[in-house]
Amino acid sequence: MIVGATPRFRQIILEVWKPLTILFVWDVAVTVFHFSFPIKEPPLPTALFGTAIALFMGFRTNAAYARWWEARTLWGALINASRSLARITRTLTKSEPDSEMRHGVILRQIAFAHSIRHQLRRDAPYEDIARLAGQDVADRAVARQNPANLLLEEIAEIFGDAQAEGRIDAIQQATVERVLIDISNAQGGMERIKNTPLPNGFRFFPNLFTRLFCILLPIALVESLGIATPIGSTLIGLVFLAVLSIGEDLTDPFANSVHDVPLTAMCRTIEIDLLQTADLPAPEPLKPVHGVLW
Repeated sequence: MIVGATPRFRQIILEVWKPLTILFVWDVAVTVFHFSFPIKEPPLPTALFGTAIALFMGFRTNAAYARWWEARTLWGALINASRSLARITRTLTKSEPDSEMRHGVILRQIAFAHSIRHQLRRDAPYEDIARLAGQDVADRAVARQNPANLLLEEIAEIFGDAQAEGRIDAIQQATVERVLIDISNAQGGMERIKNTPLPNGFRFFPNLFTRLFCILLPIALVESLGIATPIGSTLIGLVFLAVLSIGEDLTDPFANSVHDVPLTAMCRTIEIDLLQTADLPAPEPLKPVHGVLW
């Protein structure tokens, strides 16, 4: 996620330079043709066409941003639920400062957050799970199609064993279960966003119509702009291509790009808060790198 206050024009250019270069070449070709041949270009309703495309693209961008914001909301819910689980676990084990139960639950919950991050970004979670919960747990987790789900099951089993041994009662167990349900609901919401893309029409038609508009634009402008057509047409095209790129970037908030939800930083927040709750050494918060928080 870009956190710097300065507009990142370089980032925008890097994302749209290829179609923008093709557009500029086309603009130059149309301008040369206009001055080389005495053919009057037909009037084109580009203003009306551009307004319709802008409305369509705005609708698509709003839909994409709604996905991005829901993803951020779900991660906020996971952070809060993780803190609640750690606080409840600490309360239930306050008579045991070095409780194996406390450490087991909290380390598995941190590993759960990292595992969800890796699963959403489509990479391997083994290293982080092994670092936090041990290689045995990591081996059992990666044997599953959904490693994070195994970690949540083991947390539930820890509390289930504690109830069976009489260390916690049924009411306390029910309280813990409600928090685990909140965690599971957040996980399900994240997986839904990742596995359900925007309908194809939301991606295909904005791309098609925007490129068609950019092709028609210099033909409509060359009579009034003359030799300045490549500059004016390219600048207008840059606006439309940039909005198109923004909508595309927001469509998948877990793609591990500079525009995505900062999963690594939020996992680090969970790790710090939960380790400090367990009175264990905690790492430093993650800092932005060149204005980007990952």
